[in-house]
Amino acid sequence: MRRNMVETVMGGVVLIVAGFFLFFAYTSAGIRGGQVIGNEYWAKFHNVGGLEVGSNVKLAGITVGTVIEQALDERDLLPVVHIRVKPEIVLAKDSVAKVVSEGLLGGTYLSLEQGKAEGSIPPDSEIKKTEGPFGLEQIIGQFIFSKPEAKE
Repeated sequence: MRRNMVETVMGGVVLIVAGFFLFFAYTSAGIRGGQVIGNEYWAKFHNVGGLEVGSNVKLAGITVGTVIEQALDERDLLPVVHIRVKPEIVLAKDSVAKVVSEGLLGGTYLSLEQGKAEGSIPPDSEIKKTEGPFGLEQIIGQFIFSKPEAKE
């Protein structure tokens, strides 16, 4: 009888610790329920790398939105990324959308770089200037296959 009680108490402790870890993972992952309210934009890229639906959209390093959809344009076969940003964010006409890696082993996010042009991009329209991801493989490849300049 005593052994059953000890096993029951230890099982309860294990369940409480597991619940704590699930709560910690949920809060630190930034998972939020419901729809993000804001303005929608879309952009075409040549490559989106590891960008996924639900990835962050950042402006000057601060999260201002999320990626809500990805599709392939049937006409020119380029990936189209749809984003939603906070309604108070106004993007200049020459703003740039970049797919950026969070680090060597991190995920990817969409970075918005604010332009300086007069006027703004209206909601539900295209961000014309885009840059795809620049991966570590490309840097190493450029280093290996670059030709040294000849000295005269």
